[in-house]
Amino acid sequence: MSTGHMHSGMHPIDVGLVRQLIAGQFPQWAGLAVERWPSGGTVNAMYRLGDGMVVRLPLVRGGAKDVALEQEWLPRLASRLPTRIPEVLGAGKPAHGYPWPWSVYRWLEGELPEAGALSDPVPLAEDLAAFVAAMRGITLPAAPNAHRGGPVASQDAETRGAIEELRGIPEEDVDCDAATAVWEETLRAPGWDGPPVWLHADLMPGNVLIDGGRLASVIDFGCAGVGDPACDLFPAWNLLPADGREAFREALAVDEATWIRGRGRTLSQALIVLPYYRETNPAMAHNARHVIRTVLDEI
Repeated sequence: MSTGHMHSGMHPIDVGLVRQLIAGQFPQWAGLAVERWPSGGTVNAMYRLGDGMVVRLPLVRGGAKDVALEQEWLPRLASRLPTRIPEVLGAGKPAHGYPWPWSVYRWLEGELPEAGALSDPVPLAEDLAAFVAAMRGITLPAAPNAHRGGPVASQDAETRGAIEELRGIPEEDVDCDAATAVWEETLRAPGWDGPPVWLHADLMPGNVLIDGGRLASVIDFGCAGVGDPACDLFPAWNLLPADGREAFREALAVDEATWIRGRGRTLSQALIVLPYYRETNPAMAHNARHVIRTVLDEI
């Protein structure tokens, strides 16, 4: 669960505001219980609504566009995927001083997986690969560009800046020279020369729900769109151990250049996340440390 203020410009949200918004726009649900739901998410606040729904509200202005993207694309993606994804039940509008659109979704059951604590990672790896493969196989017109889905070089300045910031935080004990070497190898790898493919583009452990060790659903499609297929290889390093990583790669038949880009993109995200969230979002910082260790230990 997040602590403190993760971003500047965060709008205050509490149970009272959510009740007002629901009562004003969805009176049929006004009598249902509203409960703040603990989440390691960075862009949205979540409130359980009754037993079968969840309200998701952007914390910052930048999250508003994700709401519109999900409301437009989730219904079109759902029937094309082998895994359950969020279902929009209500599209909320700004009101009562809250300035951005928001959504009500059907509640999805499941548990968040924890990197390093998977009892049988191979079946989960195969499930994740099947989801990624299905995303890649989707063809829908006018697809948006995925967040972080462009050329690897577009992340260069931010990644190098994060590495230099981490040099100034010795207690994090990051081998910044090794991280730089991995990133430079990523930049040298051949780029994607095929057509852009559909991506979830944010396959973090916090966006994956499991049941009995198998993939139950994938949530938070705010970064989704088309781009480099390497962007959806994140679980190989942010969640799966070595045997699961191998099964994931084999199931997707990932070539060497794409694998190198995927590893570098995953490391880049972790390097950027760690200094930004280390004092405000323990879940994000913990997973970032895991990714950095995993990638550097693999070299």
